[in-house]
Amino acid sequence: MKIVLLSGGSGKRLWPLSNESRSKQFLKVLRNDVGERESMVQRVWGQITKAGLSEHAYIATSKPQVEMIQSQLGNEIEIIVEPERRDTFPAIALAATYLYSIQGVSLNETIVVMPVDPYVNESFFHKTKELELILNESGADLALMGVKPTYPSEKYGYIVPNKGTQVEDPYVTVHSFREKPREEEAVAMIQQAALWNCGVFAFKLDFLINILIENNYPIHYDEMSRHYSKLPKNSFDYEVVEKAGHIVALPYAGEWKDLGTWNTLTEEIETSLIGKGIIAGDSHNTHVINELDIPITLINLSNVVVAASPDGILVSDKASSPMIKEVMKHSDQRPMYEERRWGRYRVLDYLKYPDGKEVLTKRICVSPGQNLSYQYHSLRDEVWTVVSGHGEMVLNGKHLSVNSGDVLVISKDTRHSLRAETEMDIIEIQTGTELIEEDIVRLAFDWNEIMQLCSV
Repeated sequence: MKIVLLSGGSGKRLWPLSNESRSKQFLKVLRNDVGERESMVQRVWGQITKAGLSEHAYIATSKPQVEMIQSQLGNEIEIIVEPERRDTFPAIALAATYLYSIQGVSLNETIVVMPVDPYVNESFFHKTKELELILNESGADLALMGVKPTYPSEKYGYIVPNKGTQVEDPYVTVHSFREKPREEEAVAMIQQAALWNCGVFAFKLDFLINILIENNYPIHYDEMSRHYSKLPKNSFDYEVVEKAGHIVALPYAGEWKDLGTWNTLTEEIETSLIGKGIIAGDSHNTHVINELDIPITLINLSNVVVAASPDGILVSDKASSPMIKEVMKHSDQRPMYEERRWGRYRVLDYLKYPDGKEVLTKRICVSPGQNLSYQYHSLRDEVWTVVSGHGEMVLNGKHLSVNSGDVLVISKDTRHSLRAETEMDIIEIQTGTELIEEDIVRLAFDWNEIMQLCSV
């Protein structure tokens, strides 16, 4: 059995902490068993590891999220990278071709697909192991996992079984699906043993490979990557699930939540204040999550969430907080904070002058033993001021040590890289006519490889 974890999302639902590269699953607002802050993806990967499934798990994601995943989970994670962000059908199709043509996975292998960020107990992942059993036993095209509802929610989708299904049945045959019903409809469906649809499903690899063949889609990973933009930008539910002839569902009786909005996420945040700030007076069910260096003071406000990051500040009634996705849908602001495999950076200031010249100031933190890629820029000049720490640097093939207080001028087309021996803080000032993250030509990533390039 292979597991594919889908890591997508545009980062709008938990703005301003989430953005295009740091979606909700990467926010470190939960607590682990030893009291340390962790993200949803770190929590889920830890649970998968404890359940003995991590060696057979892959993460499917888009390019902007790769370094964030590596930063939080390490570089050993098997990642399947989408050439561009589309939808769940293209992402799962790409993953299937990777398993088939690159990994050599048997066509009879069971593939389990699930979101990377469910809020569940470890028992949830042990339960997923049963999907392979019921897929074999039932002969179904697809086997879904459904959560036994604890109340008639209007927020979730429902898996509706055939009539006559009993609550205690080991698995059920699926009749239909219902998305976010009214409460009275939910009550009626629960009486018919309906389940919450948690987005977890399993199929034999040949089931999906045959669908790709029937629709003249590539079945080899390299070719699929080249033609990825031609795949329909649709969900897997629309392209596959709704057209499947025989679907069964495995009931799961346990905790499951989708922490996709501020009002649901704050239910699982143990402390009402994260970061600098004060909550005073008669304030109940209120949360302040502050990533800025300036304090936030809140007085006599209940049922409110205040979230602040370099990307912006949100002040919202909790019940209205899901509206943020719609409010921000047309925003194209660049991410002001990102985590990378080597550390993190934060945009401190950005100016654009009437003549078109741009100036952007960043604070970069490079973790001990990590290095930036060997790279150059075509559109900008940079000036680095080393604030703290020490390391070594390559500048146009020249190797030198760098220490606190050093100032480095990096002109356009200058090949450069930095390796931190201790944690390094650097203030970087970029100047040019177009300051974008895409203006990076990377020549090498591994420090040993960089050293070899510079010695030639």
